[in-house]
Amino acid sequence: MTIGVDLGATNIRVGIVEGGVIYRKISEPFPYDKTFEETINFLISTIRRLMNTNIKGIGIGVPSVVDSRKGIVYKAGNVPSWKEVHLKDILEAEFKIQVRVNNDCNCFAFGERYYGECTPYRNIVGVTLGAGVGSGIIINDVLYEGLNTGAGEIGLVPYLDSNYEHYCASKFFQRYKTTAHIAYLRAENGDKEALAIWEEFGHHIGNMIQVIMYMYDPEALILGGGISKGYKYFEGGMAKNLADFPYPLALDQMKILLSSKEDISLLGAASLIP
Repeated sequence: MTIGVDLGATNIRVGIVEGGVIYRKISEPFPYDKTFEETINFLISTIRRLMNTNIKGIGIGVPSVVDSRKGIVYKAGNVPSWKEVHLKDILEAEFKIQVRVNNDCNCFAFGERYYGECTPYRNIVGVTLGAGVGSGIIINDVLYEGLNTGAGEIGLVPYLDSNYEHYCASKFFQRYKTTAHIAYLRAENGDKEALAIWEEFGHHIGNMIQVIMYMYDPEALILGGGISKGYKYFEGGMAKNLADFPYPLALDQMKILLSSKEDISLLGAASLIP
């Protein structure tokens, strides 16, 4: 058995995992705005609630740049007090078992490859659409991290007057003084303005996917994150943009999938433990 930890923007999910099955889980708000000591103590106390003698390791996904070899977290975007956190050392000293730390989007891709929609494929790109745009890359069944687990940060690639994160995540909807959730509810009621917003959003998503295809030519691309729930409203705009892709055979062969498991990143984090 292993413990998986998914440290999200404002919440933490911790679960006991074996064979891709979550047997016990804790999900609650994380005190991200507290001091370093308070946040670390909260993380330790939450893990301890699930710890038992059968646990062989802890895998944790963090929305940050991570030295996955040393288990060091640098400048976690959601936890201001985490500037340079030797998380592996801290948790191994506390629990006396192995700990592995990685970027949360890498854990998402890892989870989808082995326990989600991408099990038939060996070359995938996982993209999360939420407050930002995250991605994880698996090539020939191996998670590709780069030097600082920063490989595949497609959201920060320059695009138009900014980057893809400003057009393919929450910031896009702020341009129209709304949120993805409100735009979704309006679209559900047939609101034409909301439908047009989603159509434009899909155009930008399609453009981003073209860039991913040029870089990685994956067998499958899987979309996750809260905004992906609006797929039925941005699929049309996305498809129109992708129709211009100059290699139609590659486009026909690549599968575009939607994440369906709520705790897939937790499963991916647990799978960091061999």
